Amino acid sequence: MAGNREHFGSRMGFILAAAGAAVGLGNIWGFPTQAASNGGGAFLLVYLLMILVVAFPMLIVEMAIGRHGQANPIDSMRSLSANPLAKKAGAVVGSIGLMVPCLVLAFYSIVAGWLITFLLAAITDIIGLQAATEWLKGFSVSRNLFGAAIFYLLTIMIVQSGVKQGIEKWSTRLMPALFVLFGLMFLYIMTQDGAMEGLKHYLVPDFSKVLEPKLLLAAMGQGFFSLTIGGCSMLIYGSYLSKQENLPKMAMSVTLVDTAVAFIAGLVVLPAMFVAMQKGVAIYAEDGSLLSSDTLVFTVLPMLFDSLGFVGQLLAVVFFVLMTIAALTSSISMLECPVALVSERFDTARKPTSWVLGGVIALFSAVIIFNFGALFGLVATVATQYFQPVAALLFTLFGGWVWSRHSKLKELSEGCPDLERSLFWKIWPLYLKVVCPILVATVLYASFS
Repeated sequence: MAGNREHFGSRMGFILAAAGAAVGLGNIWGFPTQAASNGGGAFLLVYLLMILVVAFPMLIVEMAIGRHGQANPIDSMRSLSANPLAKKAGAVVGSIGLMVPCLVLAFYSIVAGWLITFLLAAITDIIGLQAATEWLKGFSVSRNLFGAAIFYLLTIMIVQSGVKQGIEKWSTRLMPALFVLFGLMFLYIMTQDGAMEGLKHYLVPDFSKVLEPKLLLAAMGQGFFSLTIGGCSMLIYGSYLSKQENLPKMAMSVTLVDTAVAFIAGLVVLPAMFVAMQKGVAIYAEDGSLLSSDTLVFTVLPMLFDSLGFVGQLLAVVFFVLMTIAALTSSISMLECPVALVSERFDTARKPTSWVLGGVIALFSAVIIFNFGALFGLVATVATQYFQPVAALLFTLFGGWVWSRHSKLKELSEGCPDLERSLFWKIWPLYLKVVCPILVATVLYASFS
């Protein structure tokens, strides 16, 4: 299987695709919201530290497991040991991990569908189609089905084309577009009254808040989810990575690009929030807590855009294009996980496999839409607060304890011959065995409590 396995065509293609898998609504919606709710600059400082001490070491092991196995998550986990019992346990762990992207995609596509309908609403608003604008912005079953269907079509069409012609090709187009659009929005927002105050709130830390338990846990959780640790995306993309590449360096590059997107999102969203406050939009409650944190993207920012007249209408188009791109770069990695499993196990063609599996998950999304009140929050909670941290913990335990030190060294040394003499190798194996499981267990405990 490894011999004819498709690989990324370039180092930059892999970095942008893997960073795109990590970049999503969590970076552009979740991170600024968390920063605004937890002291701005203090949260940013702790978050950057948590990315380094929590996410980066675990990202390396997920990518390494994928490249070592040269297969889907289940078979890659099985490849870590020759012991029959460990192989069976590995298959179970891989199956749990595979549930994460499938469950996340089911609710994520609904939210991404809202982004698409808001994008279309911004366009219909400019051309004066008020009835269409109201329907696209309104919350209805038909509107939600429409938005999700468009998003699934875009996702499936990219995944069906394969690693080089689909995932890599579109990631190398969409990710640069993301940075350009962010730059344009930042330049405009900073010309508005209140923007500088928001920028100071974001970049200047209040050191008295840095050690607050709530902030520490929020930063650890955000850092953990920012790189989709436990989500299988990095494992499956790692399986398409050439053996000649230096894994720790590649993981660091992915981490830096992903963190840069989150950082730049904060540069745009927090100043925009303070501009909205200047224009009379309520952002914070009297106790200092953030109002409408879950719907910030769909309520507060559109109110800001409305207050800016025609320029605001154009900004709304740019913003929702940006959000849709971020959602799409994540969704293609989610669908790739089950597509890789089925196409490898049953030797099926990629195109029909992508459409069938995408269709099955889309049907699940439709069930959620028809039973939104009962299912949406439940599926989101089960996927992100339970399955993903559990999968991440199991990946870490298997990578640290089941996968032998010698085999790990051999895999990582493929693209880095001097690894054994490096400081990284002196620290990382023990850190992976002891520190990472404790940190992940802390995130998991916080999810349950």
